[in-house]
Order: sequence, then structure tokens, then C-alpha cells
Amino acid sequence: MSEQVVTMNPPPLAAADGGVGVLVNPMSGRDVRRLAAHASNMTHEAKRDIVARIAAGADACGAGLLHVAREPFRIATAAVEHMNLSARVNIIDNKVQNTAADTEHTVAEFLAAGCRVIVSLGGDGTNRAIVRALGRAGEDGRDVRLIALSTGTNNVFPTMAEPTVAGMVAGLAARGLLDESDAHRRAKVLHVSGRPANEKAHPLPDVGLIDAVVLRRDHVGNLLPFDPSRIDRLLLTRAEPASVGMSPIGGLVDPVMAEEDTGLLVEMAPPGETREGDRVFAAPLSPGLFRKVAVRSTTRIPFGVAVPMQGPGVLALDGDRDHKLLEHHALTVTIRRDGPWLLDLSAAMRWAVARGIMRAT
Repeated sequence: MSEQVVTMNPPPLAAADGGVGVLVNPMSGRDVRRLAAHASNMTHEAKRDIVARIAAGADACGAGLLHVAREPFRIATAAVEHMNLSARVNIIDNKVQNTAADTEHTVAEFLAAGCRVIVSLGGDGTNRAIVRALGRAGEDGRDVRLIALSTGTNNVFPTMAEPTVAGMVAGLAARGLLDESDAHRRAKVLHVSGRPANEKAHPLPDVGLIDAVVLRRDHVGNLLPFDPSRIDRLLLTRAEPASVGMSPIGGLVDPVMAEEDTGLLVEMAPPGETREGDRVFAAPLSPGLFRKVAVRSTTRIPFGVAVPMQGPGVLALDGDRDHKLLEHHALTVTIRRDGPWLLDLSAAMRWAVARGIMRAT
């Protein structure tokens, strides 16, 4: 059954000017897939520059508080320590584990400090961890505004945008000045439920943002690009032809965009068993890396419909092979629009200018 969808007019921020959190994944844009594809290498120095521009924009638009996390590479802390900011800086100490748990802990600390506006630097996986942490936070996470900036490998969820403007919009949002704007869109989320393969498996329930993929003859933790001959089926929240990764496998056949209240189930042809009617084409599975895929069928999936992901194999979410699927074992994936409120930077700035907010900043 489809669920009622609300995509605009989020609730007012629970804590106006609880500040802007700048969340940096120090390892985004630096993984092993760069050995197999042609993705750019995002250096720590480049990320420091991005953080500084975000901080400058947020400060210029009146944010009273900036939240950053301390980590071994000192990306965010070094970026702001010598800036002449009017905003106070709250530095959160993390017990670094070098896993997604670091991101989830940072989100929890931001929320505990009253922060409800987050600018993230990472890829789909980083933002997946953010959304997982927001879901676990319950009501505290429901009104968060997120600006996701791309610094990862396969980036469908985050956007390529000028960090200065992202900081400006974040500063206005933190003050509650964009609460009545039309610049908000709630994110679609993949919700995974079922019985884990064993007691040591990745905990369930879990979430994804862009794709849930069943891979045959693969293993949990594999970091290499997906082998197209092992892809069995995909459930996509966004099937975008102008993207890389799993999304364009559906997007080059039957596009589904972020604003559409549906998902797309893609069934692949078994290796060596293509037949008349299959769509065979080269898809960009990573930046600059094309592989031939064979799509057997696509089906639009309404919100709230549980889709089984049957073993044996691995269920990967946003590129992370986290869930083992045993023989005669299935997990179910359901799409709902209940993620964080994403801010459209261009729409937010146009709205702020039209109402004279920028002249008063």
C-alpha cells in the first residue's frame, strides 16, 4: 500500500540557531576503487578548504555556533582554528574507530548539542551513516536539515556545489529563516528488515539512500567495484541517467528522479543468458569505468511495498556489502520518504533574496 507523502513545509526547527554542524568523512574520496576506475582523489587539504568556505558562509549569514569533530587528520579543526569568525566553535571529541560508527557518533553529538542543520562532506555511504544515526535518534532527528556536498566516489545523493553558498544556506537555516521556504525536500530512504544471517552479521534494521543490490558469488566487506556479472537485482530510490554507479543501470532504461514518489526495481539477465527483449548496454559503474550490463525488466515500486532480496549472496546498500544472504534466506527492502530534509541551495537563496532576508544579514 502506498503511503501518504509530504515533501514540503517541514516543521520549524526545534532549536533555532542551534548552530551548523560540519561533518567530514576523512576517508571519503580515497578508497580502493580509485585503483580500478578514474575517480578523483580528494585530499585532506582540499577538504580543509571546503570546510573553511562552509564556515565563512555560515558565519557571514549569522550562524552563532559551528560544530566540528576532532579526528586524526584535523581536517575540520585545522580549517577553522585560525579563521576570524564571529560564531563560536564547538569541537566534539570522537573515539575514532575508522568505521561508519565515527559518523554516527558525530551526528549523535551534534544533536545532543542542539544542532539541527548539518553540512556533510562525503559520498553516498557517508550520508547513509548520517541517516541511520538520525533514525536512531527518534524525534531529535526528524526535523534535521541536511546539505550533502560530494567528496566521495559514487555520489548520487550528495551534490556538487560551491561550499561558500552551502555555508550561507546552512547559516540561514540554522536561524530558522528558511523554515517557510519551498527549498526543502524530504529524502527517500530504503528500509531493510528481516533476520540477519547470524549473530555476528551487520545489525538490522538498516537503511540505504540510493540502491539496494543483490550480488551473487560475492562476499561481505569487498571494496572493489561491482562485477556486473554478479548483479542479480536492484531496488533504486533514484534511477538517474546523469549519474554513475548503480543508479544509471535503471536510469538509462526507465528514469526515476529524486522528486518522484516511487522507486524502481531492476531485474538483470543471468550471465550468458540474454534473450530477445533484454536491454544490453554499457553503464558507468564508477567514474570513467564502463561495463556491459543486461537489464531484463524494470518495475516501478510504490512507497511502502516490501521487496524481497533473496539469497544466496550479498545485499549491498549504497555500495557497501554489509549483509550476507543465505540460501533460502531473504531480507526485505521498503522505500519511504522519511529521511532528512534536504535543502536546495539555489531555491533557498532565491527565496531569501525575494524576501529581503539577505539585505538584513
